Amino acid sequence: MDQGSQFTSIDFIKVLKNATIAISMDGKGAWRDNVFVERLWRTIKYEEVYLHAYRDVPEARAGIGQYLGFYNTKRPHSSLDGQTPDQAYFNALTPIKAAA
Repeated sequence: MDQGSQFTSIDFIKVLKNATIAISMDGKGAWRDNVFVERLWRTIKYEEVYLHAYRDVPEARAGIGQYLGFYNTKRPHSSLDGQTPDQAYFNALTPIKAAA
């Protein structure tokens, strides 16, 4: 799994510093910043991209976009007790009481 080590290498950091670019990391190596996105992209690749032979970039964008809609609204997630991300998010919101 890619843990973003290329972004914490001494050579890369030197290029950023020489260009006076601010470096934002929450800890040594900051590998945690990338874990969730890497896992999402792994899922997208195995459940969508590798199963289709897209003709071009617009077709790939459309296919991945449709998959992300499915991923968020219809695909149950074991880490969310079988809920979809939308269900987990919207069920967790605390309703605001109406003014009297």
